[in-house]
Amino acid sequence: QVQLVESGGGLVQPGRSLRLSCAAAGSIFSINYMGWYRQAPGKERELVADITNDGITNYGDSVKGRFTIAKDNPKNTVYLLMNSLKPEDTAVYYCNWRVRTATGRADVWGQGTQVTVSS
Repeated sequence: QVQLVESGGGLVQPGRSLRLSCAAAGSIFSINYMGWYRQAPGKERELVADITNDGITNYGDSVKGRFTIAKDNPKNTVYLLMNSLKPEDTAVYYCNWRVRTATGRADVWGQGTQVTVSS
């Protein structure tokens, strides 16, 4: 069974940067999709950024130009570099992978990491 573990969240002042990491544990044959989503209190979960196995990236409108998603295939890890953070970026951030394992396809979510942007 594949598990995803996020790290790198925390409290940061507006304008500063954070880097989130999402690493997989378990046996993966292939990764088709990696994404970062976030959910703020009282709001629906929304896409932050994603990247396909071909390296094509996509960003939510609110983070374009500030956030960057990148993957390290040998390490089975995906990163989210967040620059120029704003208070409205405060949320729980989740990673989501669509993978193929020995038992078939799986849509896997991490447990989430809290990001709080406040002075």
